[in-house]
Amino acid sequence: MFLDNYKSFPDSTISPRLLWEYDAKLIDYGKMRNIVVQRVIERGWPNDWYAMLNLYGIDGVVDSIKNIAFLNDVDMHFVSTQFDIPLTEMKCYIRKQSALGHWSS
Repeated sequence: MFLDNYKSFPDSTISPRLLWEYDAKLIDYGKMRNIVVQRVIERGWPNDWYAMLNLYGIDGVVDSIKNIAFLNDVDMHFVSTQFDIPLTEMKCYIRKQSALGHWSS
């Protein structure tokens, strides 16, 4: 994984700009895990990735990735490769495969 050294950055924090629509003082990072993981994947900088991995651990992040409803193709394939998650175990991939295309309806 490209951020294997995340434990070397225990003071990293998730940037409040990733969760701009929520009050930073009221965020429950446990309940909002899937949202936080999705935002870090889509828009996060390395510091955000370090913070996410320290906060949830590899297993927590992998579990969230599997349950995220939408990721674009680039992000979906990136996390699939980095965390060794088969695409067929990812909700966003399954939803994309089952969606009817514009011309196939």
